[in-house]
Amino acid sequence: MQEKIKKEENRTVTEKGTKDEMISGIIEIDVHGMNVEEAVKAVAKQVHCAGSSVYRIRVIHGYHGGTRIQRGLREEFSYGRESKVRRIEMGQNEGITELILREF
Repeated sequence: MQEKIKKEENRTVTEKGTKDEMISGIIEIDVHGMNVEEAVKAVAKQVHCAGSSVYRIRVIHGYHGGTRIQRGLREEFSYGRESKVRRIEMGQNEGITELILREF
């Protein structure tokens, strides 16, 4: 499946409606509406493309339907499975998971 990407200022909006946003060393990616496989793939892409200035990736998945995505992210990126990810933290609410790439 091809994704068309349109760039605006500091924001990238994909055809599917996901938003990736860079805010001072933090990448935010909204995976609402994706299934677990699509969400993990989108986050993995951001992890691999993250430059040295990025220290945190904030994944917004939602609470009710997003718990499956949260479990999928934990399975994929925790316990040293991805060398760039040091640890996983809960975000400001239960609908957010944060991947810590390095200490700030």
